[in-house]
Amino acid sequence: MATSQEPISDPQFVDDFYFSALSHAAEDHQLFPISDSTYAEELQFQESLMSSLITPQPAATTPPQSNDDEPTTTTESGESSTSFCEICVDKKDPGDMLLIKSCSHSFCSDCVSKHVTARIQSNTTLVPCPALDCGTALEFVDVGAVVPPHVAARWDEMLCEALIPASEKFYCPFKDCSAMMLMEEGVLIRESECPVCHRLFCATCYVGWHAGIGCEEFGKLNEDERGREDLLVREMAKSQSWMRCPHCKFYVEKTEGCLHINCRTFKFVMALVAGADSNSAMPAERLGANIMAVVGRDHQCR
Repeated sequence: MATSQEPISDPQFVDDFYFSALSHAAEDHQLFPISDSTYAEELQFQESLMSSLITPQPAATTPPQSNDDEPTTTTESGESSTSFCEICVDKKDPGDMLLIKSCSHSFCSDCVSKHVTARIQSNTTLVPCPALDCGTALEFVDVGAVVPPHVAARWDEMLCEALIPASEKFYCPFKDCSAMMLMEEGVLIRESECPVCHRLFCATCYVGWHAGIGCEEFGKLNEDERGREDLLVREMAKSQSWMRCPHCKFYVEKTEGCLHINCRTFKFVMALVAGADSNSAMPAERLGANIMAVVGRDHQCR
């Protein structure tokens, strides 16, 4: 059964072809609205006309998004793709770039090598990533191949030393060596030899070996009295029974005359006590009035 249609009153729900059909119907003196068959013919004509005019366009391709963690790659006319190093701000070939796997940052191998070398020379065991605000520690297995061999060896040694507790290791006291050594548990060693520089040192106070003088006495010496030559002089003075002036610190030897010797500065008169060691020499005024009286009567005594 044919269904009656409501008149279309709102122009926004009709198109131009509807009005075209409407005008044709008016010319043919037909009643408004137009019939379904007439509108269907006009609509079919519209679809045929539009399909012949519209040319299919290729689908737009979306460029892939770049990853900020990957090295920037640029391509210029006549040139191969290059990568950008954020440290030296130079374009590098992809083969010259090094990817840090622990944080995915990339830099050129030369810059990474210089960065690691500077850190190792400053005795820094953990080398951070050079990226700004990164802080991730570089792994030896990732970057060890790009640093100089002597730097890689030193870094590997430092990593091994870091695994040993501080209470079980000590170092050669000589600054030009500083080789690490391990303590033997339950063994007290005083005189020891460095296995690297082969110099003797005291394993109790960690200084160069001080033959003929105990650790406590050595600790009381001034810094300018702890040299090897100074210790040899002290040992010789002890064996020859030389005395040392407590004021000018010079050693003296009595060959003849009385027991009184004037200090080189002429501020002290030193009295030599028979049978005493070098530490028993003292200013004469400390020995009492008897000696002072002797010095007063014989002031030319030497």
